[in-house]
Amino acid sequence: MPFDHPILAGSIFRGSEALSDGLLTRAQLRGSRWRRLRHDVYVDAGVPLTHELCARAVALAAPPRAVFGGLTAATLWSTRGPLAGPDDPVEVVLPPGVRWNATSGVLVRTATTAGEVVTDGTLNWTDRTRTAVDLIRRGPLDDAVVLLDRLVQHRAAFLDDVRVAVATLPRCRGSAQARRAAALADGLAESPPETRLRLLILRSGLPTPLAQFEVRHENRFVARVDFGYPEQKLAIEYDGAWHGAAEQLSRDRARMNRLLAAGWRVIFVTAADMHRPEMVAARIAAALFA
Repeated sequence: MPFDHPILAGSIFRGSEALSDGLLTRAQLRGSRWRRLRHDVYVDAGVPLTHELCARAVALAAPPRAVFGGLTAATLWSTRGPLAGPDDPVEVVLPPGVRWNATSGVLVRTATTAGEVVTDGTLNWTDRTRTAVDLIRRGPLDDAVVLLDRLVQHRAAFLDDVRVAVATLPRCRGSAQARRAAALADGLAESPPETRLRLLILRSGLPTPLAQFEVRHENRFVARVDFGYPEQKLAIEYDGAWHGAAEQLSRDRARMNRLLAAGWRVIFVTAADMHRPEMVAARIAAALFA
C-alpha cells in the first residue's frame, strides 16, 4: 500500500499525479498531512501559507502562457516582506486570445506582456516597472501614490524607472493617473499614513517639508523625523497606534528629549487627525509662521 512518500514532503503537487504515481492513496490525500490549496492542488500542511505559495498553486492549474501581475508580481519582487497576503486574490495576466475559467481566489486580466516578463523557471511574472505601472493605473489617486511609495520601499520597483515608463505610456485607461501618481510619490515614506500625511501637507499649500529628515545638532545625529522644516526647526511626525514594551517607550522619550534639547519643536499627527485635514494644516501653519 502507498505511504506518505518523502518526495512530497515540503512540496506542492497535483493530487491526481500523486495518486497515479502511487505516492499516495485517496485516504492519505484527504488526511491532515496535506493541505488542499485549490482543486487538485495540495501542499505539505507544514508549509506556511503565504501569497507566494498560493501563486505557485495557481501556476499548476493556469494556462502555460499565464503571467502573474499586480500585487502578486509585486510580492514576488519584494525584498522586504510580502505586499499581498494569503487571503488576497492571486493576480494573473493572460495574453489576448487565451481563455481560462479560473476559480475563486484568482483575479484574471487580459493584456499583452511581450518583453516585460521574468521567470524563475517555474513562475512567470511581470517585471518591476510593468508591475508598478499596472498597479498605479487603477483605484483612487491617493491609493496609487501610497502603493507606489510602498513598492519603492520594498524594492519591488524603482521610482525613476516608473517615471520614465509613465512619461511614454500611450493613452489608455489610467495612463493620466499613473503619471500623476509617479509625480506625487517620493519613495521615502515608511508607512502608508506617512504618504497620506505628506499629500495632505502638499495640498494645503504649505511649504514642502523634507521627508525622512536627519536632525543633527553640534555635528551629532539627534534623530530622523518623518518630515522636517530645518529652518524653523519643526518636525512633523505621524503618531500611529502603538503598543510596545517599556524599553521602546523609554527610547521614544529619550529621542524626544534630544530633539527638544536641540531646539526643535514636534507636531504629532494621529489617525483621528487625518480625518480633519484643515485642522492639521492649521496647526502646521501656526507653528511655521509663528
